[in-house]
Parts: sequence; structure tokens; C-alpha cells
Amino acid sequence: MSNDFAGTKKKWKDPETQRKIGVGLILALIVAGVYAGLNNAFPEQNGHYGIWSIMPPLVAIVLAFYTREVVSSLFIGICLGGVISGQINIVQDFLIPSVGTESFALIIIVYLWALGGLIGIWTRTGGAERFAVWASQKMVRGPQTAKFFTWLMGLIFHQGGTISTVLTGATVRPIADKYKVSHEELAYMVDSTASPAATIIPFNVWPFYVGGLVIGTLPLFETTQQSIAFFISALPYNFYAIFAILLTLLFAWDKFPFVPGKKMRAAIKRARSGNGLDREGANPMAADELTQSKVPEIYSPGLIDFFGPIGTLLGVAILPYLVTRFFMGMGENAVLPIAEAFILAVLAGFGIALAKGMKLQEVINGFIDGCKGVTIGAVILALAVTLKEVADAVGTAAYVVELVGDVIPPFLLPGLLMILCMLIAFSTGTSWGTYAVVFPVAIPLAWAIVPDPFFLTLCFSAVIGGAVFGDQCSPISDTTILSSLSTGCDLMDHVQTQFPLAILAGTLAVFTYAAMVLLFV
Repeated sequence: MSNDFAGTKKKWKDPETQRKIGVGLILALIVAGVYAGLNNAFPEQNGHYGIWSIMPPLVAIVLAFYTREVVSSLFIGICLGGVISGQINIVQDFLIPSVGTESFALIIIVYLWALGGLIGIWTRTGGAERFAVWASQKMVRGPQTAKFFTWLMGLIFHQGGTISTVLTGATVRPIADKYKVSHEELAYMVDSTASPAATIIPFNVWPFYVGGLVIGTLPLFETTQQSIAFFISALPYNFYAIFAILLTLLFAWDKFPFVPGKKMRAAIKRARSGNGLDREGANPMAADELTQSKVPEIYSPGLIDFFGPIGTLLGVAILPYLVTRFFMGMGENAVLPIAEAFILAVLAGFGIALAKGMKLQEVINGFIDGCKGVTIGAVILALAVTLKEVADAVGTAAYVVELVGDVIPPFLLPGLLMILCMLIAFSTGTSWGTYAVVFPVAIPLAWAIVPDPFFLTLCFSAVIGGAVFGDQCSPISDTTILSSLSTGCDLMDHVQTQFPLAILAGTLAVFTYAAMVLLFV
């Protein structure tokens, strides 16, 4: 008998057996879900389905925590929402209406084709790398200026988190190594000026992405332009990003009275004394593939390859905004042609490369490679906006507001939202995925608790900053991994040395939000 029991126990532990059981359970759930959906098993009341209304985003969050994979988690949440609402044909009822919109098309054009393509063109022309080498020769004289140069490059290459880490890390590493800046310091500088900078410098795709998520959550956000304008108006209140960038600047100039983290202090002492850029026994991530140039042999990179596209981007975006806002007095209705600026920047990159003799096919290949590199962002967005539509269909926001709207003190809500986003983003490794599951609930909840635009701005900014914090510190985040990779740092050394500094910025942000609500709301 004992042998039979032991054999059965061993069989249950067999991966193949567990896989078959898992597949069987999934099939059973699918059949049960279809049956429940067809028979309207979930009664609607007061515009929601009771506890079932929070299940689609909740399941997406829990699965993201458990699997550490956002795409499948979002999809399962969408499927569950279709079952609850009785709209089982999720492709026809939710997915196509969500992605077949002007706002989503704008994301595809700006983010997937323009931004990704521009970065891809730079890999062929060498423009960004040439600029970094030129700029470093003008200002780098020692460890402090090497770190300040890294900080500055992080702000200049602010187009997006992963792209910023690769461009910044790959271009500054040789310079920082020369002046004995430890790889832990360098990885922190690169990571802390990636996504934080992207969220407070609006000339990138972040306003479009977030704007696409909040459209329709309130009457204030009926169009893409209104959502983007709100994102920009909230920039001064993104306290985590502001504190992260300011603390990184102080760190660069060694102005911290006391550097948080024993391991970071040890790394600084070790590198400056010439005892190695990595600790003894570290396993630095290979970064050669990120520092290898794809510039054709016959092409000579120049500053125009960088300043042409980036000058076009900033000039077309900034000048009309400044003129219409401050000289024509249009205020919040000022013209901000970010999409047009990105398209013209790509065309400028194309034109410069062709004029300098690069083959058309080579430029096209670079453009296509850049688009491929950011495709996952478009996939996440498609599922995110679909989950938002699902949440609307099952009344998620209405139920949450009814359940906790009168329980949470207003001064605590921004901080609680920030902490929630920290935890989700840390566990999933993605700020964009966190936005996808939090914004559809957070925006209506904030407005229901205090229907005040300034309070809504604080809560909105807390979600933006909290997700960036968790993403930045997570060892499974693409920006964390690429920061380590591009700087040649041991991944866990980077995580452990960065965490105390990021926690300081996050703590300051949480207390600042509470103080702002108490004083001004």
C-alpha cells in the first residue's frame, strides 16, 4: 500500500502530469465560462455586477504577480470580463472597437513607427553615439563630470525607458570606465534617468500611451488631445520622477551628505581606489552586443546625424507650443504637434542619411529594426485599452467607488495609489502594464472621492510615479536588465545598490502627496 501511495505521489509531481491537469482545468474553465456567459449567470445591479465587477482587472493583476508576464494576464482578464458581461465574442465586442480607434492608430504611428524607427536609423548612422563622444570630450574631466555626463545623456535620450537605457549606457560606459566610475554607480545613473525622465519630458510617446488609457474614464477625457493636455499639466506633480532625477544629480556631483546603502558606498570606495569597477565575484552582464556599431563601413557618422532629427523633433514640437501658449495666449489650448514632430524627425533622419551616401535599403533596414524593437509596447497597449473597455462593460469603477468611496481619507489616496503601483510594477517588471490595470479604476475613484481637478492631478501623477518606481527597482524589469547589460554591471548588484536611493525618492514623494492634499485640496 505504501509503495502504491509513493508511486501516486511521485506521479503527481511529474511535470507532464501537472501539465495535463493544468490543461484540463483550463478547458473546464473555458467550457464553464462559455456556459455561464450564454446563460447570463451574472446578474447586473446598479450599473455593475457586484463583486464580479472587480474580477477582470483583479485577475489580471494577480496573474501578473504570479506569472510575471503581463500580456497573457491582460488577455485572461479580458476573457473573464467577456464572460461576466455576457459578451463572449471578445474580438468583435471589445478588441476591435478598442484598437480600431484614432487614438490607438496615433500610438502605432508615433511609437511603433516614428520613435522606434528613429532609434533604428541612429543605429545605422551612428548619430547618437557620435554626439555622446563629442559631448564627453567637452565636459568630462573626472568621476564627477563622468557621472554628470551620464545624467545629462539620460535626459537627452529621454524617448523611452528601454531605449534610453541602451543609448545612454552603451555610449557613456567607455568614458565612465576610464575615470573609475563603478558599474553599480553607472547602472543606477542610467536607470534612474530613463523612465523617470521620460515621464516628465513630454516629447516622447508616454503622453500618447497614458492618454489612450484614460480616454473615456471621465467626461474630462473625451478626446486624445484632452488626455495629452492633462498629462502635460500634471508634469510638475510627478514627484517621484522629480525626486529621482534630482537625487541622481546630487549623486553625480557627490553632494549627498550620506549615500544611502552600504553596498553602494563600498562600490564607490572600491572603484576610486582602483580595486575594480565590479565587486570581486560579480557576474557582469555581457554588453558587447549593445556597444557594437551597425554603421556601414563607407558611412562617416557626424553630429548632423543626431542634431538633424532631434533638432527637428524638439523644434517642431516646442516652438509652436511656446508661441501659442505664451505669445498668443491660448493657455491650455496651446498647439503641441508631437506626432507631426516625430514624423518629421524620422524624415529628417532618412534625408540626412541618404544625402551622406547611405543606401536606401540600409536606412530602411535600420528603420524596420527599430520598429521591431518596440512592438511589445503596442501589443501591451492593445490589450490594455481593451481591458479598459471590459472594465467599463462590467462596471468595475462604479463598484469600487460604491465600495470604498467613503472609506479612504482623501489625503491618503495619492500615496496609496502610488504604493499599489509600486508593488504591481515591482512584481511584474513593467510600468506600462501597471498603468493598464490601475488607471481605469484609479481615475474614477479619485474623482468620486474628491471631484476636484487638482486632486485628480495628484492621484494621476502618483500612479505615473509609483509604476515607474516599481519598474525601476524590479529585477525582472526590462529597464533594470538593460541598464545592467549596457553598463556591464552584475544585475543583482545593480538592484541592491539602487534600491535604497530609489526608496528615498519614493518616500519623499508619498509624503509630498499627503502634504499637498492636506494643504491645497
